[in-house]
This record gives sequence, C-alpha cells and structure tokens, in this order.
Amino acid sequence: MRYILSIDQGTTSCRAFVFDESGKAVASAQREFAQHYPQPGWVEHSATEIFQTQYQVCCDALARAAVPSEQIAALGITNQRETVVVWDRATGEPITNAIVWQCRRTAPLCEEWKQRGWEEDIRARTGLLLDPYFSGTKLRWILDNVPGARRAAERGELAAGTIDSWLLWKLTGGAVHATDVSNASRTMLLNLDRGEWDTELLRLFDIPQALLPRVLPSATCYGETQEAWFGRRLPILALVGDQQAALFGQACWRPGMVKSTYGTGSFVLLHTGEKPLRGRGRLLSTVAWKRGENPTEYALEGSVFVAGAALQWLRDGLGVLESADQSEALASSVADSGGIYFVPAFVGLGAPHWDPSARGLIVGVTRGTRREHLVRAALEAVAFQTQDLLTEMTADSPVQVRELRVDGGMAANNFLLQFQADCLGLPVIRPCQTETTALGAAFLAGLEAGVWRGLDEIEQLWSPDRVFEPAQNRAYAETAYAGWKKAVQLARSWSSQAC
Repeated sequence: MRYILSIDQGTTSCRAFVFDESGKAVASAQREFAQHYPQPGWVEHSATEIFQTQYQVCCDALARAAVPSEQIAALGITNQRETVVVWDRATGEPITNAIVWQCRRTAPLCEEWKQRGWEEDIRARTGLLLDPYFSGTKLRWILDNVPGARRAAERGELAAGTIDSWLLWKLTGGAVHATDVSNASRTMLLNLDRGEWDTELLRLFDIPQALLPRVLPSATCYGETQEAWFGRRLPILALVGDQQAALFGQACWRPGMVKSTYGTGSFVLLHTGEKPLRGRGRLLSTVAWKRGENPTEYALEGSVFVAGAALQWLRDGLGVLESADQSEALASSVADSGGIYFVPAFVGLGAPHWDPSARGLIVGVTRGTRREHLVRAALEAVAFQTQDLLTEMTADSPVQVRELRVDGGMAANNFLLQFQADCLGLPVIRPCQTETTALGAAFLAGLEAGVWRGLDEIEQLWSPDRVFEPAQNRAYAETAYAGWKKAVQLARSWSSQAC
C-alpha cells in the first residue's frame, strides 16, 4: 500500500492528511495559528508560525497513520491563495508578516488605478478584477513600506511568493523557489493566456521579476523535502490553490462541471475547458490546474464573502443559536421563512455584485416572526447567493451545467442542500469524502507518482453520499428568488447612502 501526504494550509489553521490508494483519509491532524489585525481592515499572519504549525501537523498525521515514511509515495500541497510572503534568500527568514488575502490595506491604491482607467487592461491580461483581494498590490505595498525592502529586492536578495512557494522553499531547504500556475493566476501578475509573468504588469506594479518564483504545472516534480523533516526525502509532486484543489477533488474534470464549497464564505468554480473564458459579468477567470505537459485547464469563479459566518453571527452575536448544528432542525420546523429575507453583507457583497458599500439587511419582519424564520432565512441566503453565481456563470458559459457538487462544513446541512437544489432546479450532490481540498492535492500528487494511472481510475474513487433532487415547485422558487434580488438591491450601497 502506498500513501500520499497532503498539506492543506488554510486561513485560520494548518491541516495534514494521509490518504491511501482508495482515496480514504487514514489519518489527519489540525492546529490553528494566530491571526494578526494591526489596524482595522488589515490582516496578517506570521509565515514562520505557519511553517512550524504545518510541519507539526504533518508529523502528527504521519504518527497517527503509523505509516513508515518509505510508504509515502508523494507529498501534495494546497493552500490559502493570494496571501503574500517576502523573505531573505540568505537567511530564509520573512522580512515582515505575511499579508493575508482578506487584508484591505491596498484599497486606496486599487481605487487610484481604477480612476486612471487601468482595470480593464489588468482584467484582460489576468482574468481578475482590480481589487485588494489579490496578491500584486500587497507585494507592491511591502516593497514600498518595509524599510530597505525595495533595494534588497532589486539586488536579488529577497524572494516572494504565495504560501505554496513559502512552504516549498522551507521544505526543500531553500533549494526550490517556485509556484504553480493556479496560485500564480491569483496574483494579478500572471498573463492568463500565456501562463507566465506579465512583464507589462510587473512594470506597472513596479515589481522586480527576480523576486518572483518560477511558474510550473500544478502536478510536476518540484523537488524533494530535506531528509531531516520526515526521516527521508519525500518527492513534492503537486502544488495547487485550495479552491482549484477542491474542484479537482470533486472530480470536476470536464467543462460544465461545477462545485460549491460552503465554509465561512463560499466559492463556486465552473470548469470551462482548455481556454480561459472571460466573464461578461463580474466573475473571475482563473487557472484550474495544469498536469505536467497536458494543456492548462481553466475555470470561472465566484466568491461569496459570508455563508457559514451568518450562522456564527446568529450564534455569537445574537444568541439565536446555541450551535450551528441546530440550524437544520430549526429551519425545517417552519414551512417557509415567513417573508423574511436576510442579506448577510457584513463586509460588503462579493461576486457578482462586488459592492464593498453594501451592508447586512433583514427585511420582512412582522410581529409573527420567530427565530426559526430568521435561521431559515440565513440558510436560504447562502443558497440564493450561490444561485446568483450560477445564474451569472451559465449566462457566461456555452457549456451546460447539469448538477452541483458540494463540500465544506455547511454541506452537512440537509436543509441547505435541499433548498439549494430547489433554487437551482438541479441535483445537488454531496460526496462521501468531503475533505475535497486535501483530496484534490493528493489526487494530483498521486497521479504524478503513478499511484493512480489516470483520471478514469480515480473517478471510480469519487462517490456520492446523497443526491438532493429538486422537489419544490419552480414558480415558488422563482418568486422566492425575485424577493431575494429585491432585498439585495436594498442592501447595496447602504454605507455610502447612510447619514
């Protein structure tokens, strides 16, 4: 039996999994790490703490699996995207904290560049919107604001990258400075068509190319870990961004296949084939993955900022719930939401609206409103936001969507998934293995290692736990969705309108 060690480095915790040849997780480990908020809207991580924590959970998972290192065929890495680390090449130490994807400190710079009319050119080259979410302006900020950083970068003394590059550097003892094309496509510096750093954008962002990692396929030989880490050198055979990894782990390998990951927020990715599909609306065109010498594959992506976080607010902020697990029973106990719509725009609205001035809104409250209605409205909001994205995606894509595959913590909520199926008029499928992010990295690494011979073989390892078929009358679903869109319009631009 051969095994894959899969690193899943997330925004709030580091996880590691050991998967066997059947795609089963035989062991796992998880540890949280500190979040730093030096100013309102700023979010940072200690890259040193991330590596130390990630290494420890790898050791913990291997110990729990009781698998000799000789049986580990490969290591795969998936990671939080867009977060930027800059470190000294000689010492291997970060020059400042990592700037996290959630950080909004570069919003003024993005707004300035929008006013100069640069957004359309950036979008044409990268498939991304001009937003602080992405890595490019974060890296520019570090070079401009950390003393001595720009001069050191110009002398070739510094290295930069997203979290995958940082972990790769540390695991190989500084021997390899590289990233994969899926993570690179989230930096706002990669030419989406050519799959390489865009020299015009580097000039615009004033970023020396020598600072950046090599861009390689998602599945290829990146090198080996130092022997001291795991007792022998392990081949590192996959790097891939977390949402792309989930798409791969859900076996969404053909155009038209789509997955939604429900967590604190939610992310919907639609596989679009071997050419990037530029969205006519406000969706992102992104690299899905590239396997060795095979053509690059692409996806359309939409991001919802608040999904499970709405239930957390009902629990922690209002005391409406004792635990998020209660939400399914409470929502199912009433026939409908009693006319309530809950728009959880706590930090603005993500795709397809991209409205940072929107704010949370609850409308339709009457004297008969009970907590069950509010909880149901919160779950319905998650489904409606996903419907917003799928509506936009199907308008942009020539391929036909036939089903939605789901994962993430909220995918355990049967009410949510049934309501989602009713909204979309599509089957919603929850797989048996819901750790699809880590599984996707393991599949990519295992294919490269020869653990699995091809996609057909690992497709047999993916199996549904439950299929939620549409059961609601379509006229009712359309009326409910029309009410949601009206509520969203009320919530939009609220902070800019309020006195």
